[in-house]
Amino acid sequence: MTDKIFVDTNVWVYLYLHDDEEKYKIAEEYLLRNNQNAVFIITWQIINEVSNTLSRYKYTESEIRKYIEQLFKVCTIQGFTKELVLTASFLREKYSFSFWDSIVVGSALFSECNILISEDMQNGLKVEEKLIIKNIFENTPNFA
Repeated sequence: MTDKIFVDTNVWVYLYLHDDEEKYKIAEEYLLRNNQNAVFIITWQIINEVSNTLSRYKYTESEIRKYIEQLFKVCTIQGFTKELVLTASFLREKYSFSFWDSIVVGSALFSECNILISEDMQNGLKVEEKLIIKNIFENTPNFA
């Protein structure tokens, strides 16, 4: 069975910035380990946040484009819809997510992901009995 894994911004940022060697290695190992048996899902929000972060760290536009191209090669992009935004509102109310986190969680649910990897949300939280949030940077190395 192929997993669908939603990958939050912080995982890509650690992978691309290399400013925290331990978290870089964890992100790289997780993505490589799951590359053959999973589909990685992101949204335009993730692309925008990664691009903005790289820009703040003085990456050139050429370098940023290279990473954006890489995201398109390894990920499926979940688009935004009215239903997704309304679902995100429901999730904010039910789980007390921030606005942007609720969009991420809603996108993961709309993409039928069973795993959302993020450092920013509660590790182990099960959302709507369909989605598990995993912080791969916590309790390593058994983060599969």
